[in-house]
Amino acid sequence: MPSEQGPVRLGRKRPLTPCPNPLFLQWLTEMRDHAKEKGLKTQYVYQKAINSLKKYPLPLKNGKEAKILQNFGDGICKILDERLQNHYRENGKLTRYGSEGIIRKEGGVKKKREYVPQKRSGAYAVLLTLYRNSQLPGSKGFMFKNELQNEAQSICDKSFTVPDLGSKYTAWSSVSTLIQKNLLLKTHSPARYSLTELGLALAERLEFEERGDDCGRDKEKATLAEESGDGPVTINLTVNEGEWEEEDIEPTAATTVNQAENVPTCSGLSGTGRDGHLLPGSYDIVLCVDFIETTGGNTARKQELVKELQKNGVIFDIRKLNVGDFLWIAREKVEPVPGQLRPPVAKELVLDYIIERKRIDDLCGSIMDGRFREQKFRLKRCGLRKPIYLVEECGSAAAHMSLPESTLQQAIVNTQVVDGFFVKRVQDVRESAAYLTVMTRHLQKLYQNCTLFCRSRELEGDIECDMESPQCSLISFTEFNHGAVKNKCQTVREVFARQLMQISGISGDKAAAILEHYSTVSSLLDAYAQCVTEAEGEKLLSSIKYGKLKRNLGPVLSRTVYQLYCTRGPLS
Repeated sequence: MPSEQGPVRLGRKRPLTPCPNPLFLQWLTEMRDHAKEKGLKTQYVYQKAINSLKKYPLPLKNGKEAKILQNFGDGICKILDERLQNHYRENGKLTRYGSEGIIRKEGGVKKKREYVPQKRSGAYAVLLTLYRNSQLPGSKGFMFKNELQNEAQSICDKSFTVPDLGSKYTAWSSVSTLIQKNLLLKTHSPARYSLTELGLALAERLEFEERGDDCGRDKEKATLAEESGDGPVTINLTVNEGEWEEEDIEPTAATTVNQAENVPTCSGLSGTGRDGHLLPGSYDIVLCVDFIETTGGNTARKQELVKELQKNGVIFDIRKLNVGDFLWIAREKVEPVPGQLRPPVAKELVLDYIIERKRIDDLCGSIMDGRFREQKFRLKRCGLRKPIYLVEECGSAAAHMSLPESTLQQAIVNTQVVDGFFVKRVQDVRESAAYLTVMTRHLQKLYQNCTLFCRSRELEGDIECDMESPQCSLISFTEFNHGAVKNKCQTVREVFARQLMQISGISGDKAAAILEHYSTVSSLLDAYAQCVTEAEGEKLLSSIKYGKLKRNLGPVLSRTVYQLYCTRGPLS
């Protein structure tokens, strides 16, 4: 007898997904049942709407959004919105739905998760380094970017300067997160980084956990050493002095390290650890060439310089220099690390020599458009003590310039006598390359036995060295190039200095002398306001001394400055 039942379906029953809009489904079901009790045909409309709602997989915020569904008209959407508003007034606004109905109300307080950086991450290393620095006696209470990166690198797995392969972020990118979460404070220019109260509390916890882990590791190592028989050796203190002399004492590793650290320095400065200095033989003297000197303009002539340097066997590197055309750096020798794709980042310290190169036609153009004075002013303020002006005279080209040859020669002499630059005259590009070659070899010999220390530009006046000997306290290339940016944010004092230098007759030395007495426009105007008569105001700056010869600024320039800042109407 054939079975009346259909074929049996085997396998697991697929679970039904809950409706993401349980309230709307509940209300539509109630309206359908109510219409069915009264025998109204609207029950079929509500049933079609229920079927459409069950098929829709996303939550709806209000009834108006349900209009996109099939069988949902203006009437049903309006009813759903009214019931939703009543529900909000009675129960509060809903933030999420589930198969059981209300999951959580908006009024509920969600506990905020505390930010704790991952161990050996960039943020972790920055917080710990700043905390440890603040605990040192005589600490400044802040750190500059370069010294912070150098100190923090040893406790961070990622590099602070070189991004990982396929990424544009470094460990330093996490600093913005620390500032945003009010754990780190960034002030001044160049930037100074310090911990806030919240950051100090978090860093103290991290340091406590770090010490706990270190103690645990030390105990584990000590236990393993005792089990293997390599534990601490017990020394018999009852041995006679004669027996000590007869025994052969081998130097330990600690003795070797101490002997290696007793390296004489050329300026009597004490070392600050391996991260703070470069020992003799651990670095190369490299010539840095600004990329503008090799590209653009007369490319053939500029490439001739590169070819001459290569022919002379000079080690050089082409990069962007924000001031000057040539300078020399001491670059650390680094060895590739097994298992790492890239070698470690080498330290680079800038030697105290920088060259500004000018062809005679370029010199003429720079005098006419004002670049000549501005470039000399920036070279004086770049932090390097021995600027050099390299002038290519190019035969008789000076006789065919827009300015008289006597004016150009006077400008060159003023650069040497008044501004204190060393001026070197050459005839063409080949002689320029020869001079750069000779200077490179001279500096290699000069610094070959020197231990070089890294200093910050903020602390330039703290260390005094003999100017005749090679300077061993140098600034890093990164800090030098960042500090020499032309259009960086300027202080009120710097803007006032640039403003004064726009006045005809006021050089950098004269502007600096005025700034020593009146550092801002406001202080100068206050001094003018205290003058009783106009004649007294015009002579206010006349007795200010400037330059090496300590000459007076003079009544003419003093009157010009007074008229500029105190004349209410247009200047005549």
